[in-house]
Amino acid sequence: MTRASLNKQPHEVASMFDDVAERYDLTNDVLSLGQDRVWRKEVARAVDARPAQKILDLAAGTATSSLPFARTGAYVVPCDFSLGMLQVGKRKHTWLPFTAGDATRLPFKDDTFDAVTISFGLRNVQDTDSALREMYRVTRPGGRVVICEFSHPTWAPFRTVYTEYLMRALPPVARAVSSNPDAYVYLAESIRAWPDQPALAERLQKAGWSKVAWRNLTGGIVALHRGVKES
Repeated sequence: MTRASLNKQPHEVASMFDDVAERYDLTNDVLSLGQDRVWRKEVARAVDARPAQKILDLAAGTATSSLPFARTGAYVVPCDFSLGMLQVGKRKHTWLPFTAGDATRLPFKDDTFDAVTISFGLRNVQDTDSALREMYRVTRPGGRVVICEFSHPTWAPFRTVYTEYLMRALPPVARAVSSNPDAYVYLAESIRAWPDQPALAERLQKAGWSKVAWRNLTGGIVALHRGVKES
């Protein structure tokens, strides 16, 4: 079984997600105590997909995150660099145009999508800034980005409890439900090392995005960042 390191070599991260693909959605549901469903609803609301719009869903995995966009009548492209995830997703949702792609070198033309979104995947990309620039490149002028990612709880006592859960409770729970529990040790470490809300907003601005803002979910366990590509 593969466990990626925090230098996030793409082949290590992709292989790690290949290992957990079969039970990934179930494991996330258990580890988040069902909160992942709430977070995905908020992502769908923020993306605000409309019929005939083109939506790029990065780090889409098995495309659980893509389905709300498809239901609106939008054309959604689930994209991921884990072939194992894509294969599991394709078996479940044969009609979706699953695409293999690296977030730092997207296989799409400039100004293609009305919206680009990524949920719980940006922190697994080796070069965050390159990925943010690539998202900008493939978004049409006037289009938008929505990033849903684990972040830093805003209330200090809760932040301490949350950190303890990540490093102590998460690994044994993962051992019970995941095919590769070591992967979730990496995921916990990557959450702790991830920049806070203002720092990610600053990186979005440096990548070219305008009107950058964020909203905390579940006390800041997750943050929803948004930006617009000016016309």
